[in-house]
Parts: sequence; structure tokens; C-alpha cells
Amino acid sequence: MVIGVDKSKTKPRSALAGTGPGLFGIRKRNRLRMVIAIVLAFLSLGPLLYMVSLSFQPNGGLLGATVLIPTHPTVQNYVQAWTQNSFGRYFVNSLIVSIATVVVTVIIASLAAFAFARYKFRFKELIFYIFLASLAVPNLLLLIPQFLLMDRLHLLDSLMGLTLLYVASNLPFTIFLLRGFFEAIPHEYEESFRMDGAGTIRVLTSLIAPLSLPALAVVSMFIFSAAWDEFPVALTMISSSQHYTLPVALADFIGVHTVEWGPFFAASVIATIPVVVVFLVSLKWFRSGVSLGAIR
Repeated sequence: MVIGVDKSKTKPRSALAGTGPGLFGIRKRNRLRMVIAIVLAFLSLGPLLYMVSLSFQPNGGLLGATVLIPTHPTVQNYVQAWTQNSFGRYFVNSLIVSIATVVVTVIIASLAAFAFARYKFRFKELIFYIFLASLAVPNLLLLIPQFLLMDRLHLLDSLMGLTLLYVASNLPFTIFLLRGFFEAIPHEYEESFRMDGAGTIRVLTSLIAPLSLPALAVVSMFIFSAAWDEFPVALTMISSSQHYTLPVALADFIGVHTVEWGPFFAASVIATIPVVVVFLVSLKWFRSGVSLGAIR
């Protein structure tokens, strides 16, 4: 006696999921995801595109502009933004502070993360969790202690003092992320290097750092963006206009009674360009770095 078998019941569930009707079919689900992605992309890029559009609008018709493409585009706003209030100097100040913050933070965090990942010493985990606990403290609560500390060190109103504060605020997260990557590198590679007479610095620079390039690219991008866009600390610590960074300089376009909207939007676009460039340059390593970090 031959018992018939319903072949549809023996098929894998993944095969049936793509052919079944309704919302949970693969094709419809992919379409839904695509629609959601387009909506989220529009919500994210819409304000940015509108800001770029307003930066090319003449001052006379700027507030009444409702179209994305300007009818009478002009670059006068950019010329005025760059030449007004020494904006070029502020741009250079932000560039110096952001690059210095990235370099110093990555170097110190790499050394600390290497020690946490490779060495055993007393109170290692306690010290590491103290670093992590500092992430729970909002930076605004530290403004007064930071101000008093910079005053004692005679570093108020200086780019060096601002850089040191940015380094201190970015160190805990950078150490936390880099430690996970360093621990994932097999110890056999390090032992092979040390058998050839390599010291700790050479192991870190010639082995650990190249293998952790995605992680270094990710943290560098995050650090640069945080230092470039930071406003409250820079506003509190910097008093002279010659040391202003871009976020503080943008506030100069907002007057007591009037706002120069055209140059303000143009300056905002200029201030956005370096962050976009850094993201595009590190995009190759950013994807792999974020995915590996999520797995770990």
C-alpha cells in the first residue's frame, strides 16, 4: 500500500515564504522595506537638500521660497559667508581642533585598549568599567568643573585646551570599541611577531593597527564628527573671536533683531562639507567596521 505524501508540506519554510500571498511574502516584504527606506531617506536628506536650496536663494525671496530648485540661484551668499567675520579662520580652527582630537584620541585609546585586551594586571576590569561609567555622565554637567580645571591649567581660550577636553570626552567610547577588536585578533600572530624580536609598539603599529583598520576608521569618523559639531564646550571655553570654531562662529550670523538667513545657510553648507567628505573617505571601512562591531 502506497501512502501519498503532500510534497508541499516537505518543502522548506524559506521556499514557501517567498511564494505565499499576503504581507509576509518575500517580494511584498522587500517592497515594504524599500518604501520604508525611501521614506526614511527623504526624511533624513530632505532638510539638508532644502538647506542647500536656500543657500542659493537671493536674500529678498529666501523666506518665501517653497521650491527645492531656486528660480534665480546666486552664489553671493557663499561669498558673503566666507568673507564675513573671518569665517575662513574659524574653519581652519575647527579643522585643527578636529584633526588633533582624532590623532591624539586614537593614539591614546589604542595604547589603552591594547593593554586591556592583551595584558593581565590587577583591577583591570574595574578600571575598564570606570571608563565605561563615565559615558553615563552628560557632558553638560561637566562644564563648570572643566572650566575651573582649564582655568587652573591656564588653558582657557586656547585651541589646545579645547582639544584636550574633546580627547577626554571621546576616550571612553573609543577604548571600549577598540578593545573588542583587539581581543578578536588571534594571539598566535602576536606571538610570531614577538619571536622575531618585535616589541609592544611594533606589535601595535605593524600588526594590531593594520588588522583593526575598519575599527580605527569608524572611531576616527565618530571622533571627527563629534569634535567638528561640538558647541556648548567651545562656547564656554573660548572667549576671543580669533579662537572661535565653526559652531560658535555660526551663531554670529544670528543678530539681536535680524538674521542673515542667506549667509547663514551658506555657512551651514560649508560647515557640513568636511563631515561628508570624512564619511565618504571612510565609507569603505565603515561598513565592515560597524558589522564586525555588531557581531562582537
